[in-house]
Amino acid sequence: METTQSISNNGRTISMAKAIAFFVFSLVLNSAGNVLTLATSAKIHPSFLGSAYWTAAEANLSVAFGWNLFWTFLILGILTTLLNALLVGKLEWGRALGNLIFMVPFSALIQIFENFFIGKYSFFGGLPDANSTGMVIFYILLNFFGVALIGTAISIYQRANVVLHPADDLMQILRFKYFKGNANLAMWASYIPPTIMAIIAFAVTRQFTNFGLGTIFAFLFQGAITGVADKHVFPGLKHQALNVGK
Repeated sequence: METTQSISNNGRTISMAKAIAFFVFSLVLNSAGNVLTLATSAKIHPSFLGSAYWTAAEANLSVAFGWNLFWTFLILGILTTLLNALLVGKLEWGRALGNLIFMVPFSALIQIFENFFIGKYSFFGGLPDANSTGMVIFYILLNFFGVALIGTAISIYQRANVVLHPADDLMQILRFKYFKGNANLAMWASYIPPTIMAIIAFAVTRQFTNFGLGTIFAFLFQGAITGVADKHVFPGLKHQALNVGK
């Protein structure tokens, strides 16, 4: 799905205040979507539904090397930032810092939504157990909806382009430098690093966790959802200050 109009926009056509507002909104969507995939998966079985692709791979690598999730996400985020610099052709410290800055409010929102969905707040008792076939089907659909929220959020904050998660920055570089704006192909290509992580983790532990129907759905359709959202969610928002190197 090509977005030629967006590719030609190398400057900013909206104010930084508006860009930040779009970023904050999309960050909330992304955090909610990620936790929704984890929460619904936990209600059935982590290996049945699974989580988003990068999250699943990082969780497996964490188990394989005995790292906690904080250090796993941080180390792999730094390595992905270095890969992005290699693809762009230079290390831009502002961009690299932005990648790291993204993970701070993102991690905080992940915790907030996790507390919400497991019922730690008094005004909501958490998601009910999947004690019927109907509830299992509902949670499968809710898991897929979480993936859709992630894909939509990526579309919005990539276009706002204030700061990006290293994995989403990788996808954007691949999309506009190598795949002529095709979000689906770029998303699949960006899944190469987490696939390598998962293979390494499997070689160590001989098992996969957090890979399931939701993970497969994310692998197949998250990029396409991002491309569709580019055209239909805030369609007036074009890619701002796009920089993917020469």
